[in-house]
Amino acid sequence: MAARAEQKLRTRRALLEAALRQLSAERGFSSLSLREVAREAGIAPTSFYRHFPDLESLGMALVDEAGEKLRRLMREARKRVDGDVGVVRASVEAFMVFLGENATLFYLLSRERAVGSEAMRAAIRREIGLFIDDLAVDLESESRARAVPMKDVPLVAEAMVTIAFNEGMDALDCPPEGRRATAERMIRQLRMIALGAEALAQRELQPRQTIP
Repeated sequence: MAARAEQKLRTRRALLEAALRQLSAERGFSSLSLREVAREAGIAPTSFYRHFPDLESLGMALVDEAGEKLRRLMREARKRVDGDVGVVRASVEAFMVFLGENATLFYLLSRERAVGSEAMRAAIRREIGLFIDDLAVDLESESRARAVPMKDVPLVAEAMVTIAFNEGMDALDCPPEGRRATAERMIRQLRMIALGAEALAQRELQPRQTIP
């Protein structure tokens, strides 16, 4: 019984990997067919349904995997945050590692976020929302540790994630040195957002001057 369960997991993994191998910057998930994914995985098309009810469900499993990988990398990176490496730099560096190791998954997230099915778009929005929530928690924690208040932390985190996803697509088209430059530019952009939010918070803390 255990051997059968292990075999089922291996076949499910083979289907996920087969779909990923056929995705690229030029080819999106919507262009895949169940038959070709099954053939690439080395199983009969009818056997596909033992693992996923349809191809869209396989795509959503890939979205979940991409989100979980990215959040795990971020959590590990932010554990190393200290006086020299803040949340912004740690997050950007981890994000660039994710891009380098999971380019196809990022293409999937970016493309299907715009043109995927309603279910796929909803799954991606959910994963991005979790990513934003994690970043907001860490920004808030860093703000308290530095005793520097920040205005609208969830909105700051959302703006940062939006920039990261936009810059990520450009980074994938760059050689290694170009990616480093993209990362530094992204860090500057995100720090500007953070500084603006800190300035707004400070302004609200200042007593209003009244005209006698």
